[in-house]
Amino acid sequence: MSRIGRKPITRPDNVKVTIEDNIVTVEGPKGVLTQQIPHDISIEINDGQLQVSRPSDAANHRALHGLTRALVANMVQGVSQGFEKKLELVGVGYRAQLQANKLLINIGFSHPVEVEPPQGIEFEVPAPTKITVKGIDKQLVGNTAAHIRAIRKPEPYKGKGIKYEGEFIRRKAGKAGGK
Repeated sequence: MSRIGRKPITRPDNVKVTIEDNIVTVEGPKGVLTQQIPHDISIEINDGQLQVSRPSDAANHRALHGLTRALVANMVQGVSQGFEKKLELVGVGYRAQLQANKLLINIGFSHPVEVEPPQGIEFEVPAPTKITVKGIDKQLVGNTAAHIRAIRKPEPYKGKGIKYEGEFIRRKAGKAGGK
């Protein structure tokens, strides 16, 4: 059995889970998420817990078992608590600000970069050099944060750019200089 796949998913009291025709719908205080699961994988609801099971030990069933459990667990956590990614802007004059619901980032280009949030994502700017991406869909939060970081990745000489909070940037030595 998959170590991840066999772990039960605890369902909070304020979260409602329905399963119809291999489509799992999770509804909670922050919103609603739906996910189609593979036909061979089954999910049972027992005593406020969800249990994911597979029909055999075939390689494709083993692979889908842990994946399905992780996706459903992320949906339950997303609708109850939500997800967030924090980004930092490093560089002289680099700053971000919110304008309506758009994110304006000044990072050394001739014009500020405008980023529109996808459906279900919201931005916060607690400080001019910090950006927080929030939402209920873990994959969408991560993709949006990666898209913002890709606008100007941190460079290895001075570390200037957009990086995740707590991310370590490996530095390179500059020119050797001299003779």
